[in-house]
Amino acid sequence: MKDPSGKHHDHHRCPLFRKSWSDKLRDIFFCFHVSSSQRKCRRLDAKLEKKMIEAHQRKLASNGNNSFKSMNSLILKFPQIRQGLKQVRHLFIEYDEDSNGVIDINELRRCLNKYHLQIHLEEEELDDVFSSCDMNGIKGIQLKEFIAVLCLIYVLKSKLGVAELESTFEIIVEAFLFLDKNGDGKLNKKDVIKSLNEDFRWERSSMHVITNRFKEMDWADRDGNVSFREFLFSLINWVGIIDLHEEEDEDDNEEQTIHVIHVD
Repeated sequence: MKDPSGKHHDHHRCPLFRKSWSDKLRDIFFCFHVSSSQRKCRRLDAKLEKKMIEAHQRKLASNGNNSFKSMNSLILKFPQIRQGLKQVRHLFIEYDEDSNGVIDINELRRCLNKYHLQIHLEEEELDDVFSSCDMNGIKGIQLKEFIAVLCLIYVLKSKLGVAELESTFEIIVEAFLFLDKNGDGKLNKKDVIKSLNEDFRWERSSMHVITNRFKEMDWADRDGNVSFREFLFSLINWVGIIDLHEEEDEDDNEEQTIHVIHVD
């Protein structure tokens, strides 16, 4: 077959034309899935950004002081955060009804409809939260992702129905507000630099430490801004939440966390 220049081309030598219809459909579905997932993440992140801006404005209006004065003061809260999130492990085991190590969206619905988590979410909103936390795209969330889902729901609805979890998630929100120096609902590198060097000269961090910390947070799209969702997943990893199949050793976890995150 000739192209507009008059040259002959054998379409059978082109990989595109060698693909079967099933392969082509799979490629189309994959592109659609990625695009759909990205739309859901952007939609959710926009809502979370608005919530963080509102939280920042409320704090300013009430003349409230942030409980964090430096990055190390945040690090010292890690054991408390980890302890507060233990309850999520029990919820996860209870609602992982088929004991396959993941919670699907139907199991999540039943969890949220339970008497102690009476949270009403629109179907689109629930789907956005679930999809944005399903990091492997397997239509199921693992323990760390389940923690993120509950925290995001708390931020969106300002309640959860479990006092201990609410207080723990409030600490996480407070940590984000501490880092968000200009109150625009997202973090940039300038915010992180200022926060890591906050108040105490002896805690000043070298640029490579700051760069590494920022890269750890800006993991989703590498756009130079860190959303609350990105920060949340990073913090969960820093705190040292372990998977269900791992044995818990509080002393080792705390020592490891301080070693990894400690700012020089």
